[in-house]
Amino acid sequence: MLALALGGFGIGTTEFVTMGLLPNIAHAMRVSEPTAGHAVSAYALGVVIGAPVIAAVCARVSRKKLLIALMAAFTLGNVATVVAPTFETLVLARFVTGLPHGAYFGVASLAAATLAPVGQRAKAVAAVMLGLSAANVVGVPAATWLGQHLGWRDAYVVVTVIGLATVAALLYFVPELTGIRMTNPMTELGALRRPQVLLTLLVGAIGFGGMFAVYTYISTTLTSVAGMSAGSVPLVLMLFGVGMVVGNIVGGVLADRGVDRAIFLSMIGMAVILAGFVVAAHNPYAAAAGAFLVGATGAALAPGLQTRLMDVAHEAQTLAAALNHAALNIANAAGAWLGGAVIAAGFGYTAPALVGAGLAVVGVLLFLGTVGAARRDARSAAATL
Repeated sequence: MLALALGGFGIGTTEFVTMGLLPNIAHAMRVSEPTAGHAVSAYALGVVIGAPVIAAVCARVSRKKLLIALMAAFTLGNVATVVAPTFETLVLARFVTGLPHGAYFGVASLAAATLAPVGQRAKAVAAVMLGLSAANVVGVPAATWLGQHLGWRDAYVVVTVIGLATVAALLYFVPELTGIRMTNPMTELGALRRPQVLLTLLVGAIGFGGMFAVYTYISTTLTSVAGMSAGSVPLVLMLFGVGMVVGNIVGGVLADRGVDRAIFLSMIGMAVILAGFVVAAHNPYAAAAGAFLVGATGAALAPGLQTRLMDVAHEAQTLAAALNHAALNIANAAGAWLGGAVIAAGFGYTAPALVGAGLAVVGVLLFLGTVGAARRDARSAAATL
């Protein structure tokens, strides 16, 4: 579990540190900050494309070997980020780095759920996701501080080292995972024919976007709106990460007690917190507290969505688990783009939070429709027996 979580730690650090260093990257590459946000969107797009393709094509590959290969590819992508000479090559490097993200988390989550005791699947999935959350407590603030003081590229050097350590940990500590049944590409792709899989993915893609709309531009929001110093930004990012750790744990516990209820409560909480952040962002203490709560409500949603997808996908669990992260990174890309759009339109750095609250509300409504459709299908199936 620790080896699997270490991979999540590296992935979480590289994904979120870009947001913390966005002003530095924009200045160094001589582009505007909304334009620099395209590096965030490129990574997310890589996840969206890589997750289904890799999960389907590699359906017959040993799960342990696949995990190692995915982390090796992730490490090489970060090396390419470090040496990128232009903004265009940086965007390409971020795209390549994102390709293994969703497939890694999908296979790791399925491995954890398979090895978990009965009734504790969501907690096991949350344990793997804890690496992603912990990255926002330690990895992202540390890499952001390093990037601010030594240069943004050094942050990705740290991630490269984490990637190499993860490859070694997976190689020596993860069992062969023979309990996971091998499938084939057509079986895995069959998940895409299940309405409940597609609807649950859509819930994540829309409802999760609000967190990224705020977090992508959090550095400038904290300095220009809340009046904080640049040196305070890593501390607030750490608070955001602590919120993710707390939310991840709470979300896992809630999902084991009732997956649908856990998803619903998390999304309602996210909508309320994001709406409140519009006001909270004007005060440094309230902004810091708001960052914690945004991270907590966002992370609480992930275990429930991951578990629900594995349930409704039936035999195509690997692809479904990987697609969860594709959906969340569609939310990442959409949130970053929408946040940048309202900023570029002159609405200011609090506008992304309002957009995010709207996305969360749409996600809640869509999820209610998804659950309603599942109940109607269950009643119809029962009536035919």
